[in-house]
Amino acid sequence: MNRFLKLRILLYDTRTNKMMPPKFNIKTYFVSDLHLGFPDMKISLEREKLFVKWLDEIKNDAREIYLMGDIFDVWFEYKRVVPRGFTRLLGKISEITDDGIPVHFFPGNHDHWITDYLPSETGVLLHRNNLITTISEKKFFLAHGDGLGPADTGYKFIKKIFNFAVSLAAYFSRRSRASYKDKLKNFKGIENEWLVIFAREQLNISHYDFFIFGHRHTPINIMLSGKTRFINLGDWLNNYTYAVFDGNDVELKNYVNFK
Repeated sequence: MNRFLKLRILLYDTRTNKMMPPKFNIKTYFVSDLHLGFPDMKISLEREKLFVKWLDEIKNDAREIYLMGDIFDVWFEYKRVVPRGFTRLLGKISEITDDGIPVHFFPGNHDHWITDYLPSETGVLLHRNNLITTISEKKFFLAHGDGLGPADTGYKFIKKIFNFAVSLAAYFSRRSRASYKDKLKNFKGIENEWLVIFAREQLNISHYDFFIFGHRHTPINIMLSGKTRFINLGDWLNNYTYAVFDGNDVELKNYVNFK
């Protein structure tokens, strides 16, 4: 027997009724916009395997993991039917939550149609709205980012008329996917980026140490003020980026093992 086995002590969290990770797990991870299923299941599977490998690496020092929207390119749940595929990812998430590490899931504009399957089967904590939370005495504003700020008017309208039909979900997903290049093309600099504008407006109401968003597919890491950092997580279609909070600051990173 290996005499250097690591002692793992779990604590019980009465708020979530779950076991918490050990105290030496100090990092919090954020990632968004994998769009699994795009452009087809064969290509998506390569990206899914890479992401599962990343999850397997970070779980060793993760305090919490935030999956911040559009993890799936289309996700729709009936009462007894869920989308085909993604078994490697769902299994890995279940393994991580079973090990006492909270995994938070934000529905994005592509995987908005979630009911109770993901929370009940994988143990994720579902956040349908913006989340304001404190981690290691730092105040975070977290959201996927769709529908926020002075732009994104198309999605704001679409959100009002969504109904729960698979064909409609797939249709709007294709519409959003087709606008991906336009989304990047319409990035007109930091000062004109609508999520940056939104964050600055929020700072007029309350102080935040960090704003973290997905949705826009462009990796951004800037200081809005001397005390507030703005992060856009980028994506795993082209950038393979994620953010990590070490208890003091948030850093935006590339997954260096990507080949």
